[in-house]
Amino acid sequence: MISKITSKYQVTVPRMIRAALKLETADLLEWTIQEGRVTVRPATKPFLRHRAAVKVGAGSIAKDIRLARILRAEKLS
Repeated sequence: MISKITSKYQVTVPRMIRAALKLETADLLEWTIQEGRVTVRPATKPFLRHRAAVKVGAGSIAKDIRLARILRAEKLS
């Protein structure tokens, strides 16, 4: 598979590669150079492993502020 570098130094990832690696828009790629070879692989984002692990509903900023003030007052007293 071949990709062309554009005038803005952008490269298109071939469809077969995107499918095999399950890449989506906004995913990050990590580039490394070793002994004259370039390796490109999906960048690991370990903090995203926990995405959607905690289910939360719509919040209330006003309630959150009141609760934070109450907890702070209790902590300081």
